[in-house]
Amino acid sequence: MTGFRTLSSGLRALRPAAFGADPAGARMRRIRNSPNFADGVFQNPETARTRPDGSMVEFAKVYFRSEERAHRSPVGTVPVHATTLADLARPAATGLRLTWMGHSSVLAEIDGHRVLFDPVWGERCSPFPFAGPKRLHPVPLPLAALGPVDVVVISHDHYDHLDMPTIKELGGTDTVFAVPLGVGAHLEHWGIAAERIRELDWNESTKVGGITLTATPARHFCGRGLRNTQHTLWASWVAEGEAHRIYHSGDTGYFQGFKDIGAAHGPFDATMIQIGAYSDFWPDIHMTPQEGMRSHLDLQGGKPSGVMLPIHWGTFNLSTHAWSDPGEGTLAAGRAVGARVALPRPGEPFEPTAGTVPSEPWWRGVARAPKGGWPVVEEAVADTPGDIADGSAEGTGEPETVSAG
Repeated sequence: MTGFRTLSSGLRALRPAAFGADPAGARMRRIRNSPNFADGVFQNPETARTRPDGSMVEFAKVYFRSEERAHRSPVGTVPVHATTLADLARPAATGLRLTWMGHSSVLAEIDGHRVLFDPVWGERCSPFPFAGPKRLHPVPLPLAALGPVDVVVISHDHYDHLDMPTIKELGGTDTVFAVPLGVGAHLEHWGIAAERIRELDWNESTKVGGITLTATPARHFCGRGLRNTQHTLWASWVAEGEAHRIYHSGDTGYFQGFKDIGAAHGPFDATMIQIGAYSDFWPDIHMTPQEGMRSHLDLQGGKPSGVMLPIHWGTFNLSTHAWSDPGEGTLAAGRAVGARVALPRPGEPFEPTAGTVPSEPWWRGVARAPKGGWPVVEEAVADTPGDIADGSAEGTGEPETVSAG
């Protein structure tokens, strides 16, 4: 038996630090007592297939098909906005400013407080620096140039949302970390003090300064190591200040719970919605742009109010769709229902409640055009919040899809 213990200890020593740590002790007891934990794992709010549908052979055929692979990356340099510390140091004129840093990373400045969602500054979303999906554009600015951050919010523990080098760098600041239940084990493993971690189950809230953060349900899954125990929760998040409220979806498939979240916490000045890395091979755990727009309307009580910011696209190649498809699909979906969609370049700050938001399809300049060329970009349905009459578009039908190849 001693030999087996020695082997086990040796294997643990070889485990990459980026794998994090499994929950144990009091944390694991809290997980077992969660109403969302049953049969030894966290459960989704609706049934979800977390493994790819179909055979891996079929997936490989699609993934490695040369004519499609060519469309999955930009053909030119992605136009990253040259954000500076001075830009972000100026207070938001409206009290709410969002800066999409690429993928799901967003700096939200809300009523004088700063919330950083899913910060990933690493070169790859992988446990290894030499393998795994690599960035398609650089980070808009160094992490240190962001200035002080009141709270870092993590949606779940996948590598493209929880990046060990980024967390370690932020660990050297005074920021607080708000994470779903179980994820705190990873952070403590990387040196974050327990007193700086707020670990929440679904529908639990915590207050950091003047911001109330609530972990809300999502339809996804978790896991970082070779052994996926499903002992860490995944979540979407509501952040509410004195005058504004926003929503970050994390990763999720579409589910009816968006309506409940909207009824309990909405409507929102802005929603940050995952619309990339979707596939017919995993339809339950990531949303298409059309499903993302549907979730935005659900969160807003069925009306196209507020602003939708599409996230989880443009930075890493994680699926089989064309690089430009999420942007094109969201553009078409928003116009179909009369919703305001913000389309900033990575690093471009904007204020959702201002008169205008970035709305140009900037990706077209560096993407392969689809057969037949790009669709014509018509005048926006609404340029300002007041231009949309309540009930003008209920979103009862499926928005049209614009294919980018």
